[in-house]
Amino acid sequence: MRSWATILVVVSLFVSAVRADTLDDALASAYARNPRLNAERAKLRATDENVPQALSGYRPQLSAALSTGLQGVRNLLPGGGTLSDTLRPSTASLTASQTLFNGMKTAGAVRQAEAKVNSGRADLRAVEQDVLLDAATAYMAVLSNQSLVIALRVNMTFLRELLATTNTRYDAGDVTPTDVAQAQARLNRGLADLNKAEVALAVSRATYVEVIGKPPVDLVPAAPIDRLLPDTREAALAIATKEHPTIIGAMFQIDVAQWAIQIAQSRLYPAAGVQASALTAKDNDPTLSVTSQNIASVAGNLTVPVYDGGRAASQVRQAKELLNQTRIWLERVRARAQTAVAAAWVTHKGAWVSLAAAESEVKAAQVAVAGVQTEARAGQRTTLDVLNAQQDLTVANARLILAQRDRVVASYALLSAMGRLDHNRLGLPTPDYDSMTHYQQVRDLPYGLNTPAGQ
Repeated sequence: MRSWATILVVVSLFVSAVRADTLDDALASAYARNPRLNAERAKLRATDENVPQALSGYRPQLSAALSTGLQGVRNLLPGGGTLSDTLRPSTASLTASQTLFNGMKTAGAVRQAEAKVNSGRADLRAVEQDVLLDAATAYMAVLSNQSLVIALRVNMTFLRELLATTNTRYDAGDVTPTDVAQAQARLNRGLADLNKAEVALAVSRATYVEVIGKPPVDLVPAAPIDRLLPDTREAALAIATKEHPTIIGAMFQIDVAQWAIQIAQSRLYPAAGVQASALTAKDNDPTLSVTSQNIASVAGNLTVPVYDGGRAASQVRQAKELLNQTRIWLERVRARAQTAVAAAWVTHKGAWVSLAAAESEVKAAQVAVAGVQTEARAGQRTTLDVLNAQQDLTVANARLILAQRDRVVASYALLSAMGRLDHNRLGLPTPDYDSMTHYQQVRDLPYGLNTPAGQ
């Protein structure tokens, strides 16, 4: 039987002969194509628009009005007669208004909108982390399932050869029908295991396409990213506390809640503004001495709230309670991040142990199979002994494949738990999506219906 090392060599030689995809290629594809990540980017671009909407409160407001129509008039004269006419009155006006003071409502709205943008950027980073981790998991799932299918096919070759040999020995009278039945049963079990592995491979390929955006093509074995990981769990926890995007996003949500208090309090302050207007009106009523009128005016206004039934005060109290809720939520987010790091750290270290144990198990199982086969040919072992040794090797190979997968995925999971799983730190071969670009394009845009992308 071919060893597991031989299988890896064959796979590597085949991969090198054709175009292959690396894990970095798959992650870059997910970064560019994943619909969840692209939807989050669109959500952030929509959040960016809150800033120019808030800034509009500093700018003057202009409005124009035009009215015209027909008006039927029937007047009764003193002598009993009537005078009828059809009038065509028309009016045109232009009004400009400027807020001078609104209790700092506009300033609070601008700061709140900027805090929402910062929180949205942190949310985008969190989604990027989730997508890249899903992509790494999907990549390793396809790779491990492919290796498992190859190993089980090798096992099937061995079982078929053993069944043929057992049948030959039975015909020669060296073994009993029980040996033949045992070999046949193990062959059928091998067929079932192979079918199960092929189904799992098909499912993992579909998941790969969903997450990464294209079918897998001759995947290259991947290595863990230990170079990006700290040496101690304490260092990993410290990094997560400072850099994890969910924590950063929750901190900006506190800013959003704080500015909401100022916005609510602004309703308790006076509001002042100035308004200028120009109006022209025409009327063809012959009974009027004036047929047209032009009016221009400039007026200042001051509104002082006296009592609104307690609504504004309630809104202030409500905003303060929401701030308290956000602060409590931040502590929960921090605790969850620390728990995730602790779990990822233990899993990562455990993957080292599992991989080393699986490699030793495969080596020992290979030696056992070779020894049992030799002893069986000498009549010292039964067919069942050979089948059991081969089954142990097959299970050991499967365990090694899963340990290799878990070893790589655990390293990416730990980096994600720390908040550092992003395309820049991984050095992915893909153009960078800069969320600041759209923000700067629309922040001070006073007009225009099309998006910067031309939609």
